[in-house]
Amino acid sequence: MTQRYRLATGGLIDRSRVVPFTFDGKAMTGHAGDTLASALLANGVHLVGRSFKYHRPRGIVSAGAEEPNALVGVGRDEAHYTPNLRATQVELYHGLRAESQNRSPSLERDIGSITDRLWRFFPAGFYYKTFMWPKGAWTKFFEPRIRAIAGLGRAPAAPDAARYAQRYAHCDVLVIGAGPAGITAAITAAESGASVILCDEQPLFGGALLAEPGEAGWLDTQRTRLAGFANVTLLNRTIAFGYFPHNMIGLAQDLTDHAGEPDDDVPRGRLWQVRAKQVITATGAIERPLVFPDNDRPGIMLADAARIYVERYAVKPGNRAVVFTVHDEAYRAALALHRAGVAIAAIVDLRASPEGPHVAAARAAGLPIRANATITGTEGNLRVAAARIATIGAAQSERIACDLILMSGGFTPSVHLFSQSRGKLAFDPAREAFIPGTPAELTIAAGAASGCQSLETAIASGRAAGLVAIGLAATGQGVATPVDEPLTAGFLGEVPHGRDPTSVRAFVDFQNDVTAKDIMLALSEGFRSIEHVKRYTTTGMATDQGKTSNMNALGIVSKSLGVAIPAIGTTTFRMPYTPIPFGYFAGYARGELFEPVRETPIHPWAAEHGAVFEDVSLWKRARYFPRGGETMHRAVARECAAVRAGVGMFDATTLGKIEIVGPDAAEFLNRMYVNAWTKLKPGRLRYGILLREDGFVIDDGVVGRIADDRFHVTTTTGGAARVLNMMEDYLQTEFADLSVWLTSTTEQYAVIAVQGPRARDVIAPLVEGADISAAAMPHMSVVGCMVAGVPARLFRVSFTGELGFEINVPADYGRAVWEAVHQAGQPHGIVPYGTETMHVLRAEKGYIIVGQETDGTATPDDVGLSWAIGKAKPDFVGKRALARTALASQTDRKQLVGLLTDDPAFVLEEGSHLVADPAQPIPMTMLGHVTSSYWSATLNRSIALAMVRNGRARIGETLHVPLPGRSVAVTLTDPVFYDKEGVRLDG
Repeated sequence: MTQRYRLATGGLIDRSRVVPFTFDGKAMTGHAGDTLASALLANGVHLVGRSFKYHRPRGIVSAGAEEPNALVGVGRDEAHYTPNLRATQVELYHGLRAESQNRSPSLERDIGSITDRLWRFFPAGFYYKTFMWPKGAWTKFFEPRIRAIAGLGRAPAAPDAARYAQRYAHCDVLVIGAGPAGITAAITAAESGASVILCDEQPLFGGALLAEPGEAGWLDTQRTRLAGFANVTLLNRTIAFGYFPHNMIGLAQDLTDHAGEPDDDVPRGRLWQVRAKQVITATGAIERPLVFPDNDRPGIMLADAARIYVERYAVKPGNRAVVFTVHDEAYRAALALHRAGVAIAAIVDLRASPEGPHVAAARAAGLPIRANATITGTEGNLRVAAARIATIGAAQSERIACDLILMSGGFTPSVHLFSQSRGKLAFDPAREAFIPGTPAELTIAAGAASGCQSLETAIASGRAAGLVAIGLAATGQGVATPVDEPLTAGFLGEVPHGRDPTSVRAFVDFQNDVTAKDIMLALSEGFRSIEHVKRYTTTGMATDQGKTSNMNALGIVSKSLGVAIPAIGTTTFRMPYTPIPFGYFAGYARGELFEPVRETPIHPWAAEHGAVFEDVSLWKRARYFPRGGETMHRAVARECAAVRAGVGMFDATTLGKIEIVGPDAAEFLNRMYVNAWTKLKPGRLRYGILLREDGFVIDDGVVGRIADDRFHVTTTTGGAARVLNMMEDYLQTEFADLSVWLTSTTEQYAVIAVQGPRARDVIAPLVEGADISAAAMPHMSVVGCMVAGVPARLFRVSFTGELGFEINVPADYGRAVWEAVHQAGQPHGIVPYGTETMHVLRAEKGYIIVGQETDGTATPDDVGLSWAIGKAKPDFVGKRALARTALASQTDRKQLVGLLTDDPAFVLEEGSHLVADPAQPIPMTMLGHVTSSYWSATLNRSIALAMVRNGRARIGETLHVPLPGRSVAVTLTDPVFYDKEGVRLDG
């Protein structure tokens, strides 16, 4: 197909580079610099899709991100296929393969168009009132067929083969939009020395000036100035899609998408998460369509879009055009098309007496102007063929043949990002549009996004915004200091056409097939809130987010209800601003990296020695070390016996570790944990309990005071990130008066636990620089020393009830120290043991595991840890919750107890319920549940821990565990089954 609508000169395309591509399998060509939309128009293609509900033929309406119709799927194969891309934003590249959507079997012959013939039966909200009978028919018959017909695009059949990068960045000023206002704002801020990021969705900076040949000199000069700043980061092909709290902006940067993803080893795109001190939104304005009967046919487009295709892409959108307007900018478009050789059949202006320089220029060029006139309808099927024009109020209309209708209802500032920032919008009646009002963040709008309508005022606005951003000017509003200029408003709502409104369709939302009649129907149904009207009709929903439809919908509601638009308000603009591929958000977190397997430095040694592993949080941990075909039961029994009688070694590297440093470190721990920390001396350890604000246990761990201003905090394996996040949250929001620094050191240290009566004998020959005798290093103490020639923090601590040490060494030396300990332990019969043995040993001592004995509703007292609470402390996280009458007055809370089965050989299932009467009819009264249950080789019987209502008062009682066909009797005991006096802690 030849580019028969391509102009011989002009535009920013590179005519020396012919770019072949296909659309729905048809071979076409364009040029470097084209978008898919401009290349299709150059080849005479206007029909690009079918509408969402009625499957009406739809064509290209705009030239930018606001495009509601030209949604296409692009990709060379299923692994590189992306649906719902706007053809107006897709850069043309060699071999691009695009397909239309929402049609079958083809665009020209779409079987779904039958719904268009039956449109009277499918008004807005029809699905709320129909398909209700017979019962069950909706899910089995109607819904599957409706879903097959409706929808936008299709999901690719293969996983995305592309890679995606992610990056965090900080800057003083983030400027969104590189038009004249954005460029000026960025330069103004950069001249002060501020760090600036300037982003724009297009490949070239310039915004609206890219379609203004007369401004090319100014634009080139400013772009050269921008490139000369070392403190400015320029991001083209980057769209700001979301405004998050505290000036966090999400940016999606195209890296190789515009070239067709030629190499899957190179990222397709990069997600930027930018935190800016000040944000300037210079996002431009969107031209509004006019709402008139049959305004959705292919070949009907926005007037300024047509001008852009002529001036920037050197494309004639048609041969004979009718221009329908209430705004002077449409006259500029008419003149541009006239110069390009497009016949202007008529300029139809709703205004009675249009005046102005552009109007005068059109008259001087001999273009026919029809004032006080309207379009009452259009003709055509797959392309518009004619417009019917009438004087407003007249009964007769005139048919004018054309293959192009341009419309302009005025311009709406693009306030989506400002609205996402929770800023308040203000309605400007002079512009008949919402503009940024009171900001909720440090953000300011500039240029057309703030309501400017001329190049001069946009540039002045950009400079004013830049000065505000660097603190050299002030404004209490969301726009820079306004500049006086003559304003042209526009038109909102359905234009007068004199036809029966119940028999015509004047489309408000092209993407969702919403007509003026649908909005009136919603009002007649009693809906008054614009948000309710939106949901009933679907106007402004989905990927469009009301870019071209919201203001006209508001105009119809306002006129019908007789309520001013400011009183109606506007709908919520949701992110993303335009659709973003899921891959940007997944980044590297896919496949093996979706949930990365974390292995300790000792993991390879364990694997070499036959360990069986289990997943614990994100870590692989050795569960047990079988010998000679042992079962887990036998291996665990052997390991337990070795630790109790001799010595064992355990990889505890996965414990979370946080370094808390600063002059207020002890006070910070005082406020966070239930325990008291001020009097803990350097060189000592303490078991700490962390609560949520509701008073329930969230984590625990041993904390060591390394120095007056430094603590080594351990957490549970699964709680490391959660605890650090919680601490950071409190430090930044509640305890900002404290001078404290938090650093995650989980992966900095390998931890080797050496446990058992002979533990000191094993490690003593390896320790240098510290006396680890019982007298010099008592239980719950820490020393800095050398172990096997490696700097270490040596803890005297036990999670088994035996004499124990935990050796913390730099992770790079973890295996070497482990092997040294293992070698030193050979004369003592040292045995490596895994998590299963660790669980049995700690359960014999009644030590809890957070997340196993606790379930998010357990207080310290519930699990027998009230002794740890610092009674004299004025406050800590959760203290007030523990003092609540509703909590303190409960007498039947579940409490930690031990269980012994009447049959010592029977091991209970964890999670089993406990009842008083096994013969009680269902539903039985549940008194508690089993939290941990094991076979104890040391006690030669089964043991279990449980949470039982008022459990401590029930010790000695018999309860029952109901099982299929039987029940098991259990006796409630103290949760400490072994060495209640704790004498074995000293060996």
